[in-house]
Amino acid sequence: MKLSTKSRYGTRLMMDMALHYNQGPVQLGDIAKRQNISVKYLEQIIIPLKKANYVESVRGPKGGHALTRPPEEITVGEIVALLEEGATLAECTEHSEVCERSPTCPTRLIWKEAAKAMFDKLNTITLADLLHQGQAPAGGAQELRHVL
Repeated sequence: MKLSTKSRYGTRLMMDMALHYNQGPVQLGDIAKRQNISVKYLEQIIIPLKKANYVESVRGPKGGHALTRPPEEITVGEIVALLEEGATLAECTEHSEVCERSPTCPTRLIWKEAAKAMFDKLNTITLADLLHQGQAPAGGAQELRHVL
């Protein structure tokens, strides 16, 4: 299984904002340069993050985007589940009606348990944990690209 670039880049976006938490809004153009991700793609990724109230926008000359909660309160699991549009590996694990084999499928339970195990782990890791793990405060935002 592969996570989409939406989840991976979304996590990098959120980590970059976490690195600048309490320093004011951060402009997407600056994040794009530091993370080597196109501004256009970040603009797409940030929409669901704003709708889910993880990120707020600030208008004006010193505007940009900022986390709505401290980095210690936002988990990687939350970000991935939001950007992947669910915490499942197979659609049938949540919506049995999509597959006629769901009631008797021997693998359905495996996919459900695997997704639960993965998200149980991802939900224990906060943005703050990742910043500390990657030594981001010492290495700066430029180093975040190499951590994720």
